[in-house]
Amino acid sequence: MRTTLDIDDDLLLAAKEIARRERRSAGSVVSDFVRLGMSAANHDDLAKDETAVFGFHPFRSRGGVVTNELIDRLREQTGD
Repeated sequence: MRTTLDIDDDLLLAAKEIARRERRSAGSVVSDFVRLGMSAANHDDLAKDETAVFGFHPFRSRGGVVTNELIDRLREQTGD
């Protein structure tokens, strides 16, 4: 179904990056995340989730999206 939504720029950028990596549409990625959010028993549990990924605890979001392009630009600036 088609509709128009206002989505924060950082979230849209993140959804498009995931879609690009997984070779899916941004709409299907956003749908999956909305479905996940709506199926959570307690939304506070999502914010407090500190599940380790491969033994590492991910940092909490600071409001920005890290893309491969951003990493490449930072590497070029530092000369690494």
